[in-house]
Amino acid sequence: MKRAHVYLALRYLGLLSILAISIGPFLWQFMTSIKGPNEDVFVPDFIPDDPTFSNYAAVADVVPVWSFALNSLGVASVNVITNCLGAAMAGYALARLKFKGRRFAAVIFASSILVPFEAILISLFLVMRGLNLTNTLTGVVLPGSIAALNVLLLRNAFLALPAEVEEAAVIDGANAWQRFSRLGLPSVKGTLVVVALFSFMFSWDDFLWPLVVLSDQEKYTLTIGLAYLQGTFVQNQRLVAAGTIIAVLPLILLFLLLQKHFFRGVGEGAIKG
Repeated sequence: MKRAHVYLALRYLGLLSILAISIGPFLWQFMTSIKGPNEDVFVPDFIPDDPTFSNYAAVADVVPVWSFALNSLGVASVNVITNCLGAAMAGYALARLKFKGRRFAAVIFASSILVPFEAILISLFLVMRGLNLTNTLTGVVLPGSIAALNVLLLRNAFLALPAEVEEAAVIDGANAWQRFSRLGLPSVKGTLVVVALFSFMFSWDDFLWPLVVLSDQEKYTLTIGLAYLQGTFVQNQRLVAAGTIIAVLPLILLFLLLQKHFFRGVGEGAIKG
């Protein structure tokens, strides 16, 4: 019994250590963002003596952070829609439709995940320039509109659909589109939530590609705006911390709202590979 108690105490100690490592930097950043002007931001103090939210208003007064956030929201929302629709159709085709080269296409999608984005950055920029999409939010959206990882996630989820159900639909006269929309999509709702979260998160946090393709400050996304903020307020880490919290807060709220569906969707994609 004593040994069991020791194991339990060690387990909880490990979990608490992981929790501290995971949320400790975020809490420090948040506390820094509400510290008063007379408090030292470099002192490891998680409870400010004179907390204030005026730093958030100061960020919005000097840097158009809400305009940057609106640009990021537009880009992320379009990416969510295109990934959910496009990746779902591609995943269903790879999983349920029979055509020549289906396995090879799945291998191509899997292989593309292994290619670093930096390796194709110049090629993508040349393509966007050829399409006259540089310095546009459309140019920011297009390369990530259908991610290979999302296609494979949905392919695995569609593979879990019982073949008997689809065969019955074929006997009833349902075509491929009807089987996809009426049988396939309702069975992978959880995985679609996972795809939506991943798409929103990757698009919202993306820094390198918007930095390369955008040159007009009015079209900057929030990640580029935060870099601009840090250069502007390099001596005031409170405002930098406030801008960081503004950037990460939507992701936290979105995950809290959809976490039940997210974990259910992860299980859907892991049933059958």
